[in-house]
Amino acid sequence: MNKFAKTLVSAAVITTAMTATTTAVNAADKVLLKTPIAFGSHLPALGTPIKWVSEQLPVMSDGSIKMKIYEPGKLVGAKEILGAVSSGKVNSGYATAGYWQGKIPAAAIFSAVPFGPEAGEYMAWLYYGNGMKLYQEMYDSNGYNVKVIPCAIISPETSGWFKKEINTPEDLKGLNMRFFGLGASVMEKLGVSTSQLPGGEIFGALEKGAIDATEFSQPAIDQRLGLYKIAKYNYFPGWHQQATIFELLVNKDTWNKMSKGQQAIVDNTCKASVTNAIAEGEAMQFDVMAKAKENGVHIRYWNDNMLKTFEQKWDEVVAEKTAEDPFFKKVWDDLSTFRKGYDLWEANAFLPRARND
Repeated sequence: MNKFAKTLVSAAVITTAMTATTTAVNAADKVLLKTPIAFGSHLPALGTPIKWVSEQLPVMSDGSIKMKIYEPGKLVGAKEILGAVSSGKVNSGYATAGYWQGKIPAAAIFSAVPFGPEAGEYMAWLYYGNGMKLYQEMYDSNGYNVKVIPCAIISPETSGWFKKEINTPEDLKGLNMRFFGLGASVMEKLGVSTSQLPGGEIFGALEKGAIDATEFSQPAIDQRLGLYKIAKYNYFPGWHQQATIFELLVNKDTWNKMSKGQQAIVDNTCKASVTNAIAEGEAMQFDVMAKAKENGVHIRYWNDNMLKTFEQKWDEVVAEKTAEDPFFKKVWDDLSTFRKGYDLWEANAFLPRARND
């Protein structure tokens, strides 16, 4: 074999070896996120955001990241998602942090806050205040092996569906009501017995009389559950959830094995989903509300006395929770400081909202 031929053979061997190595590396670098979700992917702005993310990730990453979503209860229960992701039973999950408040009291602050920030202010605190630092610290300090990424946000929910008019705080006493998050503690102070039923169980519980009233989400989402068929009084504003955050949890071992580029793709796709989710939610509520009368629904806005009462009871709840849990206090104090600064902007920048009374 002459020198030129030997050179060609050597080059071919090296090229083949390099190609094989590159192929092996690329195969090893591919990530499949198996993602149980807490909300059905058919629910607009609640479950649709993570479905959108699962469609975008392979496109954004040229196929190096894929996500397979599992509908509620198909792989793990909604309230088991945090533990399952942390342990590595699954490598990711989609839920809202309020589900973990029984184990981590401060988790509720990263989900929805009564009389709390609207979506814009919430995002400002998370991304440009100390919100994300505290959010991750919460999981780390409680021993959870997860990376947390906000992956959707929705604007106000309805305040509840009732079978009768509610005009005074006394009208609430003795009711059994499905209620979420920190708002449930407020309702309990007003004599309401609360439970946090998953969305799929609410209609049956209302129909059978196991609960007298419920809140769940925005009008377009509540319509999908058929709540209007049983409870005809729909109250606003959603004082308990002016904005609600939804999180993507990724097992930290999985996260740390991903390249910086892959991490950025997941992070930024979720950030895009936050924008997409709030746009979707804002676009679909008014049509549903406009047609509510056709279904015999009475839309009500809480009177000043009721709103004042809710806020007073909320202040009591905050005082109790900050006294009971040091990390809750740490997060609450930081959010409160941010909001006091934001007040100067908010008070001067926005026009008063229109009301249809």
